[in-house]
Amino acid sequence: MTRNTGLVVAAAGCALAAPVVVWWLLGDLSAAAPPGTELDHAVRPPAIDPWAERAAGIAAVLVTAGTLALLVRASRRRRFDRRWWAALLPALAAGAIAGAGWRVVTAGTLGANIGAGLTIILGGPLVALLLLWALGWSVRLLVSSR
Repeated sequence: MTRNTGLVVAAAGCALAAPVVVWWLLGDLSAAAPPGTELDHAVRPPAIDPWAERAAGIAAVLVTAGTLALLVRASRRRRFDRRWWAALLPALAAGAIAGAGWRVVTAGTLGANIGAGLTIILGGPLVALLLLWALGWSVRLLVSSR
């Protein structure tokens, strides 16, 4: 594996782990309900054991921190073209919004989950725009490097 391939894998791993980090750090956003009251869900969250959730969160934090440290170090040593940060940072922001949005959409509420609607209406297009920017910038860099 060449040095550049390793940095590409690190960037991809960072972008894939970021939503899990935000999802895990936010935790369950369900409302506190009186005993015997059933919460309403816009989308029911998948049943995940607490130990599996914790393991996924810790692993994602380690992957994100490690890959970010590697990429920053490579940037400072000029082994990672700094122009790629203009593609990676929007992808990380989109992942963070998606991770937070998933917690909001799956939160149990007493009545309507207004946050779920706002997340879908505002967060969805924002994530799409950020990912389109990252894709467009990536294509631009790849074409200009030829």
